Amino acid sequence: MAVEKRLAFSIVQFLRDQTHCGALNSDEQESLEVAIQCLETTFKISSSDCHLAVPQPLTEIFLNSLLKNDNLTIPETSPSPEDIERAEQLKNEGNNHMKEENYRCAVECYTKAIDLDIRNAVYYCNRAAAHSKLGNYTEATGDCERAIGIDPTYSKAYGRMGLALTAMNKYPEAISYFKKALVLDPENDTYKSNLKIAEQKQKEATSPVTAGLGFDMASLINNPAFISMVRAFMSGMMSNAVGGPAAGVGGLSDISSLIEAGQQFAQQIQQQNPELIEQLRNHIRSRSFSGSAEEHS
Repeated sequence: MAVEKRLAFSIVQFLRDQTHCGALNSDEQESLEVAIQCLETTFKISSSDCHLAVPQPLTEIFLNSLLKNDNLTIPETSPSPEDIERAEQLKNEGNNHMKEENYRCAVECYTKAIDLDIRNAVYYCNRAAAHSKLGNYTEATGDCERAIGIDPTYSKAYGRMGLALTAMNKYPEAISYFKKALVLDPENDTYKSNLKIAEQKQKEATSPVTAGLGFDMASLINNPAFISMVRAFMSGMMSNAVGGPAAGVGGLSDISSLIEAGQQFAQQIQQQNPELIEQLRNHIRSRSFSGSAEEHS
């Protein structure tokens, strides 16, 4: 039954990817979701069963099978030296666009490089990074899948897949890919850091503390606007406390009272829900991904 479960898990992963592609209408989306539920119920699997995942996604396995049996799909001949050289030039141009934060142009360059050398995993992986910067996480995961399909030992593709999945709040899957990246590159500090972040976010998402609150705390603390508001408030409060405009008109006293009230509130929360305080601290520490400054191949 283990083989059947792994196959069913791969099919469910494929169907989930289709629900995120944005090409389906509401009825088609609902039909796929029903199919996913039926498969999960029948084979007794869930999205958290990461041990059932196979190294290659179903689409890549299918593509590789086609390539073996259909020589017309992709020419067997290697790219010409001229095409390889031009593809490398385009890749380097794309890398420069990434440094300049011109991500759309980077995508275009990597795409042209892929057209010239379709079996180069680096080009797909770099395009995945550009897609992630644009918020196109579905496209990013697709490119990572292609890169892994071409080179299953390419650790950076697993790491970038983990980043995209984390951004999509798919923490169990992200954790799985970061662990695979570390198997291939055990000393990579970026993978280690991002794995810890994904594990912490998974803990926050499933914590009974946040689940037991009367509102969606997990979504609140993941809201960039909320984080920005808190930081702005704290910055203004500290400015007043050290002699800002309000300090000369009694502002310091008001701020001191506010700080004292905040401390009392924090102490109360600490006593009632000590895990929540620790989660909030960890969340603030991990707002920025270690992969944000990652170099490109």
